[in-house]
Amino acid sequence: MRTYRELFGVAEFRVLFGATSLMVGAASVGSLALGTLAYAETGSPLVTAFVMFGGPLVRLVCSWFLLSLSDLWRPRTSIALVAAIEAASFAAQAIPALPLVARFVLLLVPWVLLSAFGGSTMALVADILPDGAFVFGRATINVAVGVMQVAGYGLGGALVLVFSTSEMFLGAAATALAVVVLVRLGLADHPPRSTGRAVPRSRAVNRLVLGSSTLRPVYLALWVPNGLVVGCEALIVPYAGERAGFLFAATAVGMLAGDVAMGRFVPPGWRDRLVEPARLLLAVPWLLFFLQPGVVTACLLAALASVGYCASLPLQERLITRTGADIRGHVLGLNGLGMMAMQGIGALAAGLVATLLGADAHAAGVAMSLMAVASVAVTLALTPGLRRSRAGRPVEVLALPRASASR
Repeated sequence: MRTYRELFGVAEFRVLFGATSLMVGAASVGSLALGTLAYAETGSPLVTAFVMFGGPLVRLVCSWFLLSLSDLWRPRTSIALVAAIEAASFAAQAIPALPLVARFVLLLVPWVLLSAFGGSTMALVADILPDGAFVFGRATINVAVGVMQVAGYGLGGALVLVFSTSEMFLGAAATALAVVVLVRLGLADHPPRSTGRAVPRSRAVNRLVLGSSTLRPVYLALWVPNGLVVGCEALIVPYAGERAGFLFAATAVGMLAGDVAMGRFVPPGWRDRLVEPARLLLAVPWLLFFLQPGVVTACLLAALASVGYCASLPLQERLITRTGADIRGHVLGLNGLGMMAMQGIGALAAGLVATLLGADAHAAGVAMSLMAVASVAVTLALTPGLRRSRAGRPVEVLALPRASASR
């Protein structure tokens, strides 16, 4: 499968693509409405940041115990349930006089569900596409997520000038409800991948995959180098000030270009060979920021670096090919969990380094370069371990023993 015509010829993929796009757009509009409302009520940037971006922290805490539900529930049911709860949450947020504490609770519930079912969609992509097409499908959905985040926040920024926050919440709720209908009518009722109890099974799968000398370097390569580079991106505002938006846009363009190139144009035989070069590309341009390049050069460097995020696609393909189908949702959900954790750690570490260096634009540039040095060092250190999971090596497919799966 090498063309978009072939990819979108798979009816269930079209449904997943559409459902993901709509959910990301709804979440962006709803998040902006909630942030606007929270800032108007509290005047606190910290509270505003939490209500807009704090949800992943909830998912991080809960996922460790609930990830296996991605394999224990029917995919269509779990995806529709998340969309339905999201719709109900947005609808409740539309109540004008709702206390802020209640808004926090409504914010957290969908993220708890995502902690349980976060791997369902991507695991279903692997299930419905032919062998070898996962990277292409994953890259295409990545593009949809990136575009819809930009479009959703852009649309939300326009809507907030015309509509009330309650009306924006209702629009987001209606969009999420449309996803429920789309998923219910457009996806086949695939059976659960496995059976068992969520908490003990989640712990058992975590021990299995993180204890594997083959998969552990893959997870670390997915999490750590890009988490450190996210630290570089977290310093864009102190580095560029009012021109930071240009750099953020450049990173988005580079990331989308990399995903399209890796998913659509790079032959399967070359994907594995490009993992380490792409991971180095992710970090090396940031090494030059200690020289304080101007905004145009900085944008070019940031865009070039962000192309390197495409290394995540063949690494995720390794996770798919080296684990059993009955733990696929958990395996991919764990990847998302680790990525979120390392991105947060990278951002905090970069902020701390920049603060210690002086907390000005020059300090931000030097801190960016130091974070890039750390990313390069981790990539080089992981290279020997990654050789164990390359294509052409003997493939050990990890599966949970029956006794562990049933407990």
